[in-house]
Amino acid sequence: MTQSGMWIIGYGSLIFKPPPLVSFKVSGTLQGYIRRFWQSSSDHRGTPELPGRVVTLISLDDLKKHDKFEGSVHSYEMRELDGKTVLHESAQDVGNLTDHDVKVWGVAYYIEPQNVQEVKQYLDIREQDGYTLHTVKFHVHSIPVNDENAKEIIDALPRAEDGHLYIESSVYIGTIDNPSFVGPESIEKTAKIIKNSRGPSGDNYLYLHNLTASVRDLQPDPAFTDSYLEALTHMASPK
Repeated sequence: MTQSGMWIIGYGSLIFKPPPLVSFKVSGTLQGYIRRFWQSSSDHRGTPELPGRVVTLISLDDLKKHDKFEGSVHSYEMRELDGKTVLHESAQDVGNLTDHDVKVWGVAYYIEPQNVQEVKQYLDIREQDGYTLHTVKFHVHSIPVNDENAKEIIDALPRAEDGHLYIESSVYIGTIDNPSFVGPESIEKTAKIIKNSRGPSGDNYLYLHNLTASVRDLQPDPAFTDSYLEALTHMASPK
């Protein structure tokens, strides 16, 4: 929270389904995290009998410290081979990675002070089933233009060592020790579950599709994509 309001950071459904009463938004990155569909969802994109999958963040520290991740982070690419699109998967040793090597694109929404309490109550209801609040640094990459109110608030932000403005605020994360965390899970299994799951908020695949498309639009360099999201969307597609 700032003296004049609150920042809300989104890396999942908040990107394509913003909270109410947003004043303006900026895009940027969370460094030192990977994004994975390793959070079970029985209340939004699945049911208690057939839980779906929703996205969460896993920190580089957790990837390094916990044996369950086997000291590696996997990357994915869909390739054409003999007229078919196939998955190519590779693993990288996390011991050689720093926070600057892994990052997640997302958005940060600014909420005016008079609306903070209402939005917080909305999010506490929406972000359930294992999600808890954690303080992170969000590195700003793009800002609104021709918005004097936004400019004044953004100009007051601190700068990181790389020169980027950053926002220090809270974000909802399904940590690796919460009961709904299912990782690490193979991308093949995750895709199959998403393809066949539906909950009160709709088809699980629609959540994935909307997130992938929204993240694609956030990234300034078309050559860079979230390969995990792109591969998972291709594999889970009902077509």
